[in-house]
Amino acid sequence: MSVALSIATHRRGACPTLDVPMQTGDGLLARLRIAQGRLTPMQVGRIAALAAEHGNGLVEVTARGNLQVRGLTPASAAPFARATDSLVKIERGLVVETPPLAGDDPTEIADPRPLAASIRAASVLLAARLGPKVTVVVDGNGRLNLSQLKADIRLTAIGSNQWACSVGARSDVILRNEALMITLRTLRQIADIGIDARAADLPGATTTPRLTKDTSPIGVFALRDTTATGFALPLGSSDHASLAALAAAADRHGITEFRLAPHHTMLAVGADPAFMADVAALGFITDPADPRTRISACIGSDGCASGHIPARTIAASLAPDLAPQTSLHVSGCTKGCAHPSAADITLVGEPNGYGLVISGRAGDTPRALLRADQLESAVAARQG
Repeated sequence: MSVALSIATHRRGACPTLDVPMQTGDGLLARLRIAQGRLTPMQVGRIAALAAEHGNGLVEVTARGNLQVRGLTPASAAPFARATDSLVKIERGLVVETPPLAGDDPTEIADPRPLAASIRAASVLLAARLGPKVTVVVDGNGRLNLSQLKADIRLTAIGSNQWACSVGARSDVILRNEALMITLRTLRQIADIGIDARAADLPGATTTPRLTKDTSPIGVFALRDTTATGFALPLGSSDHASLAALAAAADRHGITEFRLAPHHTMLAVGADPAFMADVAALGFITDPADPRTRISACIGSDGCASGHIPARTIAASLAPDLAPQTSLHVSGCTKGCAHPSAADITLVGEPNGYGLVISGRAGDTPRALLRADQLESAVAARQG
């Protein structure tokens, strides 16, 4: 495997990969699209070691369930990529996502994996004409689904041989044997507009809120033959030592597989309560009511040149004060990379303080400019 030496630009629409990492404030950031999101404990432990050897040791699980390794250098990025490529299967090309429990979830209407595989295979030549963020979601519509994730094309199983096909605001019921043809036709239409195009740029397309099933990935999920238990990385990030300890604990308890999942989570297949107690002791989030599950935060000034504040450090300190059922976004700057959508409370780093946005996004006009000693009171009660 030949690793590209180019660096992804740090602009909206750019997307880091294993082959083309992105320059950030703490070095190069590589995003790993693990095939089917499945990892053995050995692979998790080895990735942790590689992150320490070639980067700064920080490993993240993104909101879409991808791995990220931070702090790589121009000299270490290529060796890291080669070692990773020999360790796990990395998906490249068009992003086609399925739920983490696809094929094993007894509540899903259809197994989405065969259709997803057909789309990946048929789009190989087309993928070069599409922007890196163009995404197809193929969802079997089980208990742990992808209804909350943004997609350019969404195929959702709704009945025997029937799928709902959504592109922008348009949604139609189609048959399984039509899905591949319609998806490829839509992708070609997006590609014909240009490399920066998304489905929202198609004629007549508009963005409308999605109807979602809000199921937390944290908890126990029944599979056909066993269970999977979800836990989250605090604010989406772990140091390499904690991740290595997690892998070692899994090996001791006979866990053979982890699955990466949305919302910065991982699922341990066949986990027992004793293993989950070890997971909690290592600092991972095992309680879906933990206030940190309602907080989004970028790395901020600790690892981004655009950040004015150490966003994750501030977010962690404010978690105990967050009002129940209130969402908080702490952003290092107005770009709002960690949470592009609106939150109940958003704190935005500015050169001279913290912008307070209520029921909005990081780029919205702040209601007030706060000092550090005013942050706790700002999140203690939901603002109106």
